[in-house]
Parts: sequence; structure tokens; C-alpha cells
Amino acid sequence: MASLGDSNTVYSSVKDYYGKVLESSKDLKTSACTAGSAPHPIIRQIIGKVPQAVNDKFYGCGNPIPLGIEGKDVLDLGSGSGRDCYVAAALVGREGSVTGVDMTDEQLKTARENVDEFGKTLGYAPKLRFVTGYIEMLDAAGIAPASVDVCISNCVINLSPNKRLVLEGVHRALRAGGELYFSDVYADRQLPESVRTHDVLLGECIGGALYTGEFEQMAVDIGFARPRVLSVDHIAINDPELQQLVGDAKFFSITYRLFKPQKPSADGGVFTAKYLGTIEGHTDKYELDVDHVFETGTPVRVDPGTASILSSSWLARYFAVDVAQTTGDLGSAAKTTATESLLDRAYQAAAASCGTSDSVSSGCCAPKESSGCCAPKKSSGCCPLKASTGCCPPKQSAGCCPPKQSSGCCKAKSSDSGSQVKGNLTMLGEDRSSKNNCC
Repeated sequence: MASLGDSNTVYSSVKDYYGKVLESSKDLKTSACTAGSAPHPIIRQIIGKVPQAVNDKFYGCGNPIPLGIEGKDVLDLGSGSGRDCYVAAALVGREGSVTGVDMTDEQLKTARENVDEFGKTLGYAPKLRFVTGYIEMLDAAGIAPASVDVCISNCVINLSPNKRLVLEGVHRALRAGGELYFSDVYADRQLPESVRTHDVLLGECIGGALYTGEFEQMAVDIGFARPRVLSVDHIAINDPELQQLVGDAKFFSITYRLFKPQKPSADGGVFTAKYLGTIEGHTDKYELDVDHVFETGTPVRVDPGTASILSSSWLARYFAVDVAQTTGDLGSAAKTTATESLLDRAYQAAAASCGTSDSVSSGCCAPKESSGCCAPKKSSGCCPLKASTGCCPPKQSAGCCPPKQSSGCCKAKSSDSGSQVKGNLTMLGEDRSSKNNCC
């Protein structure tokens, strides 16, 4: 992991990509920086009121904005154009506050110049501000220790060259009982240097993806309670060249919840937690994480760590937590599902949407074989599987591209009179400008 002193190259690459290369979310080459699942209806309604200029420059991979944060102080790491900050500002109301931190001038300009317009929509001036700074150095950006109830972030921490500094700074900024509620991109393995330093993969949130096991251990070492997973979505890499670079690595958008304990978890004991049904938008049930879904008014047996969170975090006013007098019909406390199992489920669910268990969620039409990978699905049909000598080429209107050959890249037969035709192939040599180029 890069130290902060070696970070200038990463910062420059990210600033350039988000400030100059991307004009809107339509320019993205992967699905990493687009929200996977649909946000809650209340969130969707607020998004519809956010100024269009702000929405156009939104590059998130999830929906990391909890409901029930009225009156809370919220911090957004890497706020970008400010969309999530605008939504949070509507949720915290007049008494709460929202601060966005970002290092990209172009994004900050968009965020700042639309606040007054949004205030007119809300009917009051929100306590919403955007500051220039680095998420590794929150103190320098003016974020005081123990000043934040809920910290959110949407597909940004992966862009940092020093993720430990980010988590340490958030832990310091949170009040006791506060939470880091965020969505980001993770990998199912350690990534090679060629992926971690690739400008496009870095900008698209793939190059900086942490291995899930490494991240979870880091969070606990810093002082957070055990990380809780709220959602997992498989990420599609649609660009053939980028697919070849990442190889067999799989990527996922995960929404994690990291709580800063107000008191240590009690050892032993039997606890019950009852959701009161008082969060707007969650009147029937509340999902703390994938393993804990609370039906309103129904006591549920929970482990000591969960009891500690529900009784002492910002969520405490929405739950009644007690020491159980008898286990009765409460059953056992929910067991934690291993993150690796959650990743596998998400990958298989994405694969099933393609019709085969070995398909790729970006839309392939041929099952994976030992000789290679699935070819991308195109409206005109399926392409051949990858050969040992090259890539999985997309099908073009004139036919399927052959695998990459040692003499250069190949494309489907062209009608260009100046091309050198061999059989049904046109050799391109080093010319990769053609839209039919399969490499």
C-alpha cells in the first residue's frame, strides 16, 4: 500500500480522471461507479429534487445513505459533485448538518454553486458545505475530532493511496456510537501492480479495490466493531481490454457498516433486541445487515456485539435492548455469514442472469470452458471462446474476431480496398484505431 508521501501520482491521476476525462457517468467503462441496486423510494424522491448538474456528475457504486438521521451531523468522504450530500441534507433537516470533503476543484465547483437552488426546493437553507481536502487528512480539512455522527462515502475510499489513514481519520472524527456507512469496490483477491497502477482502472475504482479480508482486519485493528455487510453486487467490466488486464479477479460493490463502539461488547449473557418501527421508510422492519433483519415489535435474540451497537450507537433510539430472562422461544442469535460466501452468492446471482452458471454478469452468451473465457454477448450473436493465444473478441457485424495473434491484432474482414486481406482476416499490425479491432 502506498504511503502518503508517494501519493502525488495517484492524486494527479484521480483528479484528472474525474475533473477532466469524465464529462458524465455515460463515459464510464465499467459498472463500478454506477449504483448497483435501486435506492429506497424516499431517497429516489429526494434525488429527483437535486439539481440536474449535480446528478449528471454522480459516480457512485451504491446507496450509502441511511434513513433515520434527522438532526445528525454527517460527513461525506470524497463528495464529488455533492449528490449524496444533497440527499443527506434533506434527511437531516434544519437541525442537522452535512459536510462534503473532496480534492477535485471541478467537482467542488458543481457542488457549491447549486446549494442555493436546492435550498429553495427544500424551503430552508440547509447546513450544507463543501471543503477542499484529502480524505486521508481530515484534520487538515477542518473536521474536528468527535464531531460526526454518521460518515458516508460512495465509491471513493478505494481511490485513496493510503486507506488505513482514511479509516483512522474517520474513527477519530466520529463520536462514540457513530458509524461509517459506505459503499465501495472490493476484490476477491490481492491485485497485481499492473492493475493497481493502471490509470483507467484506478479512476474506475477497480485498481484501488482492496481484498475484502485485508480491509475487514484493518477496520478491527483500528478500533471499529466487526464490519457488517449490508449489500453485495457483482461489478461488470465491459471493456475487453480492461477485462484482459484484470484476468480472473472478480470485483464487487459492497455496502459496509463500521460502528465506533461507545461501550465494549459484554461477554456472555443473552440479549434481545426489538425494533420500534419508528424510522420513516422502515416502519415494518429494519435491516441492520444481511444477517440481522428486525420485524417491528418482535423481540429477537442477538449476540453481545449486536446488542452493544443497538443500545449505544446512533440507532439506540429506534431499538429496545434487554437482557433476556429466559431463552424461551427466542432461538439462537443469528450467525455471521462469511464475506467470501456473500461474494460467491452475488457472483452466482449475476451469472444466473446470463442463463448459465459460468457466465459473466456483463452479458456473455457462451459457458466458460477450460480453454478460455466467455465472449461478450452482442445483439448479432455469440463470439468464439478465448484461445490460449489471445483475447475473447467481440462479434462485429462482418463476423467474429479471431484471437490475438503474435503478428498483431486481427479484425473481421473489411471492405477497405487498401487493406491486405488474408483469407477472411485483415492484418492490422500496430494500427488499433479501427472500431473492429478485437484486441
